[in-house]
Amino acid sequence: MSVADVIAPLVQSALGQQARLHVTCWDGSDFGPADAPVQLRINSRRALRRLLWAPNELGFARAYVSGDVEVDGDLLAALDELERVADPANGPGVAIDSATKRALLTAVLRLGVIGPPPRPPAEESRLRGRRHSKARDAEAIAHHYDVGNDFYRLVLGESMTYSCAYWPSPSTELDAAQFAKCDLVARKLGLGAGMRVLDVGCGWGTFALHAARAYGARVVGVTLSHEQAEYARKRMVHEGVDELVEIRVQDYRDVDDGPYDAIASIGMAEHVGAAMLPVYAADLFALLRPQGRLLNHAISRRPGRRAEFSSTSFIDRYVFPDGELEPIAMMLEAIEGAGFEVRDVESLREHYALTLRAWVANLERDWTAAVAATSAARARIWRLYMAGSALAFEGNRIGVNQVLAVRPSARGSSGMPRTRAELLKL
Repeated sequence: MSVADVIAPLVQSALGQQARLHVTCWDGSDFGPADAPVQLRINSRRALRRLLWAPNELGFARAYVSGDVEVDGDLLAALDELERVADPANGPGVAIDSATKRALLTAVLRLGVIGPPPRPPAEESRLRGRRHSKARDAEAIAHHYDVGNDFYRLVLGESMTYSCAYWPSPSTELDAAQFAKCDLVARKLGLGAGMRVLDVGCGWGTFALHAARAYGARVVGVTLSHEQAEYARKRMVHEGVDELVEIRVQDYRDVDDGPYDAIASIGMAEHVGAAMLPVYAADLFALLRPQGRLLNHAISRRPGRRAEFSSTSFIDRYVFPDGELEPIAMMLEAIEGAGFEVRDVESLREHYALTLRAWVANLERDWTAAVAATSAARARIWRLYMAGSALAFEGNRIGVNQVLAVRPSARGSSGMPRTRAELLKL
């Protein structure tokens, strides 16, 4: 009996009879149509041991990251096919129900692969300390962002912007779409020459650069990533705006040199955590002058869903440790609870799907260079997470929203334009 004969019932139990996939096993045997949209390679017996000891998404993630399992061909098409046969509410994933566990145990016994649990890949996060303490948050940020600026440049493109772009049309180039996003934020904040701006979670400095260069604003950018800060500082010198932009390695909770005229938080609140959202909003409120504006740009989840960031999820262990997505209502409640007046909310969900597809294309086009810049395991992590996230945005399982809020004056005046056209200077 070939390995394929033993494994076929396991795969069918996990994914169902309707899944169109071709599986090649480590002994060369295979099953399924050769032209199936899902091309799966099980490269070693260790893949089954990983699933035996972690019969959930984490076991499959460890097998994929380590190379024990590989997905060949068009990953987006493969995940789209898995989504077709998965629970529509949950999207693509590995269903480890009781029947699948029995099939897994049968396959393991027949193939004689029972043994101790394999060591997890080195890329799996192992955070220490109290969740969302300053020290642990710094460690979580380093895990995700300090993996090499050269790798991120290959994936993100020359703009070095790691958040949702703004696409005037689907044919817009990625870098242009990222700067269009920066300008959208700047216009919503009403930036002008000499204004003092705080960029919370400034990344590699793209928004800070745009605010200084295009609007003459004086910007303080804070990040917990030393590699991001080093890159951003050199970038400001190279672009000739270093007198207008200060980049700090600093926790947002330690910023105490307000007041600022405006605050941008772009793709940072996902790291804050639900329990800390009121603190986050209150700290930013305290740093703004009366009638100062906050633009909070953050990913949101659908109400009632937390699976993406559970302790056994691929995302939590390999991509965003301690990351938390919350419904937009929870974010609005925290912002209003701090004393802000919310003036505008805009969904950019479809824009993030386009952004992620562009990042996947960049990574796959420069795969060899990306692996050389970091590791094969890290490149596989980013390929899987970005492709899966693109489908999650397209399927409306997660969203992304820009919330514009203002700190009213003592008498309640916002100083805001009365119309959206005026706000965006259309």
